[in-house]
Amino acid sequence: MATDTAHAYTAQQPIAVAMERVEQVGRRKSDSKLEEDKMKRFVSRCMVAVSTIIVFSLSGLARADAAHPVVALLPGVVDPFYFTMHRGAERAAKEENVELLFQVPKAWNTSEQVPILKAFIAKHPDVLLISPVDKQQLIGPLKEAADAGIKVITVDTYIGDGHYQTGKGDADFPLSYIASDNLEGGRVAARALAKAIGDKGTVYCENNKPGISSTDARAEGFAEEMKKHPNITVLQTLYNEDDANQAAAHVAAVLARNPDLAGVFGANTFSGSGAAQGVKAAGKQGVVKVVVFDAVPGIDKQIKSGLVDIAIAQRPDEIGYYGVKFAADVIHGKKIPTLKSTGFEVLDKNNIDKPDMQQYIYSN
Repeated sequence: MATDTAHAYTAQQPIAVAMERVEQVGRRKSDSKLEEDKMKRFVSRCMVAVSTIIVFSLSGLARADAAHPVVALLPGVVDPFYFTMHRGAERAAKEENVELLFQVPKAWNTSEQVPILKAFIAKHPDVLLISPVDKQQLIGPLKEAADAGIKVITVDTYIGDGHYQTGKGDADFPLSYIASDNLEGGRVAARALAKAIGDKGTVYCENNKPGISSTDARAEGFAEEMKKHPNITVLQTLYNEDDANQAAAHVAAVLARNPDLAGVFGANTFSGSGAAQGVKAAGKQGVVKVVVFDAVPGIDKQIKSGLVDIAIAQRPDEIGYYGVKFAADVIHGKKIPTLKSTGFEVLDKNNIDKPDMQQYIYSN
């Protein structure tokens, strides 16, 4: 099996990202040492995870053939959510006896994801599972994959409007979209936050960047549901470019303008963690309720300590598992659904210690 070192996944990529976050955290004022220690532990876990990823990436450099089906998984960024998705995909790959390729962009943007996508196209897997980092800018590159005969399934995020195989538009060519119902996820978060603040007060949504199908839908669902709560005022959504430090700064700025702020919803991992730190730095922990999307490693401790009030857990393991299962069906000539939704779990102090809830916490 030939080795393509030019496109081999390197351990330095995710570690560099995590170290950048360590350096950023080190500049915080009050509890910087504690956060730096936490991030260094995260780097260590990333190193272990990446060593596993390297094995799978380097073992999958041959082109697919009829006797050796190959499925490629290209997530959005280095994140516990996607590592958990990868484990579900691995489980299904073993069951279906398919080879699984896996590479992770070091940052959430097209300039990082598209080169890996093009490298995968050159390897010509039977099926590509991808979490597009932009619902418009990935249409062209993914059309190249489809035109090369590679079947495309999107996981977690989508291109176009997420409605595939309709015969309409330029983005209906993927065969299926497998993800949480993010619109409903935003509604779930809104209902949980409304209950936590006594159904009155001022809240806002902290988000990463516009143009991402999953987080756009969460913010939309959140705003939509909050319209049913007339005593709650929803401020403008703020975008942090997936930077937890910027999210924390946003909280400080919002509190300066709205000292009666009652709650904040973090629409993704770094939005949530930054918002929680911003609330804590302002001395408002427990007063300003924090709802985060995604059950990152350590979320149980964050909930028990009061740093986070509520976490909306997705099921990334199931997304990865069904992704490979659907890919195997496609390889064997079977029809697959154009949409598969997975559910949510709401984690808080009342249930976080229950054994059946631990399975919904992501891992590195």
